Amino acid sequence: MTHGVLIGLLLGAGFALSVWLIVYGALPRPHARRAARRWRLPLQASGRHWLAAAVAGVLTGAVTGWPVAGLLALVGVLTLPRLLGQDRQAAARTAKLEAVAVWAEMLRDTLSAAAGLEQAILATAPVAPPALREETARLSARIDDGQSLGEALRAFADEVDDATCDMVTAALVMAAERQARQLAALLGQLAASTREQVTMRLKTEAGRGRVRTSVRVITCTTLGMAAGLVVLNRAYLDPYGSVEGQLVLALVSGLFAGAFWWLMKIATMEEEPRVLKGVRPTAGEVVVR
Repeated sequence: MTHGVLIGLLLGAGFALSVWLIVYGALPRPHARRAARRWRLPLQASGRHWLAAAVAGVLTGAVTGWPVAGLLALVGVLTLPRLLGQDRQAAARTAKLEAVAVWAEMLRDTLSAAAGLEQAILATAPVAPPALREETARLSARIDDGQSLGEALRAFADEVDDATCDMVTAALVMAAERQARQLAALLGQLAASTREQVTMRLKTEAGRGRVRTSVRVITCTTLGMAAGLVVLNRAYLDPYGSVEGQLVLALVSGLFAGAFWWLMKIATMEEEPRVLKGVRPTAGEVVVR
């Protein structure tokens, strides 16, 4: 089997893999939790993103004749925007924490005015902070539809999907189902604790921002050097055209990818586990399924 036939087979396999990835990315799947998982790669992409990545991979493989280059182009289009861009998830998480603190203070102040818990939730839902307003609006709608306050609050916690919000919601659920006392004071303490978390998170993000900047510099330098060799000195890369060269290129690329992934892991903050995930009342008690 000649090298040309082998490269053709590898290109065909890469194209088939690309088509499968496009179909897999476009298929609807059950709602996935937004909480970070320990060893998951940053491949959260839409169907269009997968399509663009597949096209880039096929074109790169066809132009260079290197199957590994096509695969690298596909993975690069999927991962580089998040690698080089801003960490929007961290910013959204911080905004949600601030919103939880503000909403807890709203509930505390409303309860201090001799309002009931259900009335306080209905009164504060329309004026909740923007980062939490959609969830509070749905919570208010469920209460208006006659759903029990405890179940409505648990559904609210599942929608927000945040460990800090779970603490506030747990206090509200206990007050709704067990007549807990001093709820206003407890909400004030939770709000103060949440604001401390926001402050600490901002300080941590400032430190990790330097790591993310280093990641961007290293990535851009590496890609720029590779592009310069392809354009200005293609003969230097001719050894990579052989089967052995493709294996070496795959090994070197894997090492770079692992290093970049580890740098991103360092720059990403692990989220706390939720306390209300899967918790439902049974016979007057709260148990975990």
